[in-house]
Amino acid sequence: MALKPSPAAAFDNGKRLPLHIDVDADQRFQSMIGFGASITDASAWLIQNKLNPTQREALLKELFGPAPGLGLNFARLTIGASDFSRHHYSLDDPPDGQPDPQLKHFSIDPNRGDVVPVTRAALAVNPRLQVMASPWSAPAWMKHNNSLIKGKLSPRYYDAFARYLLKYVDAYAAVGIPIFALTVQNEPDFEPGDYPGMRLNAPERARLIGDHLGPLLAKRGSKPLLFDWDHNWDKPQEPLGVLADPVAGRYVHGVAWHCYGGEPSAQSKVHDAHPEKDAYMTECSGGAWEPLISGGLTLQARRLIIQSPRHWARGVLFWNLALDENRGPHAGGCDTCRGVVTIDSRTGAVSRTDEYYALAHASRFARPGARRIASNETGHELDNVAFRNEDDGSLVLIVTNSAKKAQRFSVAQGGRTFRYRLPAKSLATFVWKQ
Repeated sequence: MALKPSPAAAFDNGKRLPLHIDVDADQRFQSMIGFGASITDASAWLIQNKLNPTQREALLKELFGPAPGLGLNFARLTIGASDFSRHHYSLDDPPDGQPDPQLKHFSIDPNRGDVVPVTRAALAVNPRLQVMASPWSAPAWMKHNNSLIKGKLSPRYYDAFARYLLKYVDAYAAVGIPIFALTVQNEPDFEPGDYPGMRLNAPERARLIGDHLGPLLAKRGSKPLLFDWDHNWDKPQEPLGVLADPVAGRYVHGVAWHCYGGEPSAQSKVHDAHPEKDAYMTECSGGAWEPLISGGLTLQARRLIIQSPRHWARGVLFWNLALDENRGPHAGGCDTCRGVVTIDSRTGAVSRTDEYYALAHASRFARPGARRIASNETGHELDNVAFRNEDDGSLVLIVTNSAKKAQRFSVAQGGRTFRYRLPAKSLATFVWKQ
C-alpha cells in the first residue's frame, strides 16, 4: 500500500458545512523541526545487517529523502542500551567493574557496527536531519545498586555522568553525527525490571543540570540543547519542578514528552507556565495492544501528528524506526511494540505500518521550519492541524476522521472555501498556495 493522492478539492464560493475548519495563516505559532523516529540499536542492526546494500539504500532514501520519500528530519538515538538492544551495555563498562570517574574506558565502539553507519547514511540522504540522544541508564558503577537495571544515580557521580553525556556528544561529532539535543534520562520516573533504566526525580535532575551539566554546556557555548523530562504527559509537575529551579531552569531549552500516560494538553500546561521553553514529543510506539488495535492509524495521527503540535510540540518522534517480523530484536521490555517499518529478517522485505503512514502525512508536506498556524477544532471525532511552509508559503492542513462513518466538512482560508468527504477511520493532507 502506498501513499497516493486523492481527487483534488477545489476552492469556490460555496457554503460552509456544519463541520467547518477556518484556517488563519496570519496567526502563527511555533516553528517545526520535523517528524521522525528513533534509530534504536535494533533498528540500526536490522538495517545494516538484514538488508543488502541496494535494499538499505532504497529504504533510507524512502524514509529520509524528499518526496516521494517521507522526508523524515528528526531522529533519536539511545546513549548506551535500551530495551531495543540485543544486549545490555553502557559506553563505559570497565572490564573489572570498578568505578571509572575519569572515563578512561569510555567508548562508542558498541555503536560503530550499526548505529553509527546507519545514522551517517541517513544524514547523507538528508543533511538537515536533526538528531537528539537520551540515556536509558548511567553506567552501572555510577549507580547505588551497581546495575544497569533499576536504581538511582549516586550524587558523587553527577559530575562524571555530565561529562559522560558530553563525551558521547563529542565522540559522535567526531564520526560525523552532530547531536543537536540531549536529555539526561529516558523515562526518569520508571525503573523497568528487565532492561536498563534509572530513576531520577525532579530535584535530582535539577541538581545534576544546575550544578554539573548546565555549567559544562555553558562553557561550550554551542549545542547540544538540553531537554528535561523525556517521559509521559501524566506528570507535568516533574518538568515544572525543574523549570522552576532558579539555577537548573536557565539551562533547559525545552521539555520532551512521551505518550504512554496522560493527555497532550499537559504540554500546554507547561508551555503556559514557561512560554520561552519549547516542547517536543520524543517517544510513542505503535503496537499490538488496545486502543491501538481498534484505533489504528487515526489514533496515532490524532494524538501525535495533530494534538501534540497543537499543544506546542516542535518535533514529533515515533519509537523504533524498524523492527523485525518478531517485533525485535530486544533484550527485555516491550514484546508487542511495532516499528515504523517491519524488516523481514529472513528476506529483507520491508512492510509499512500505521506509524509510517501517519508520519508520511506530516513529514512529506510540513517541511523543516514550517510554522503551525491557527485552525479551529470542530469536535465530532474530526481533528486537524495546519502549517505554513516558510520556504514557499504553501499551507498544509492535516485532518483525521476517527468516526466509524464518513464525514463531510468544509475548509475556509483567505475568503475561499472547499468541501470534502473523508471516509471513516481515515486521514488526509491538503496542500495549497495562498
